[in-house]
Amino acid sequence: MPFGFLLVMLLIVAALVVGIWATFSVFGVLVTLAIAAVVGWIADQIVPGRLPYGWAGAMVAGLLGSWVGSLLFGHVGPTVARIPIIPGILGAVLVALVVQFLMKRGIGPRPRGPETRA
Repeated sequence: MPFGFLLVMLLIVAALVVGIWATFSVFGVLVTLAIAAVVGWIADQIVPGRLPYGWAGAMVAGLLGSWVGSLLFGHVGPTVARIPIIPGILGAVLVALVVQFLMKRGIGPRPRGPETRA
C-alpha cells in the first residue's frame, strides 16, 4: 500500500470522528437547552405573572434555576441532559420570583401594552 493512500484514509477516519463528535456535542447542547426551556416553562406556570422574553426567558430561567437549585438543594432526583429536574424547577421558581419582584420594583423590561398619548 502506498503511504499517500494510507494517509488519506487516516484523514477520512479522523474527519468522520470529529464530525460525529461535533454532531453529538451540538445535539447535547440542544437537548440541554430544550430541557432547560421546559423547566423554565414549568416555573413560569407556577409563579404568578410572566417571565419576560417568552421561551428565551424561560430557557434562561431554567438554566440559571438549575444552577441555583443545585447549589441550594444538591442533586436530588432525576437528571436529564445534565439538568437535575427537581432542584432545577425549585431554582427556576426562585429565579422567576426574583424576576417578578424586580419587575414590580421597576427594574428590568416593562410589559408591552397599548401606549396612550396625551
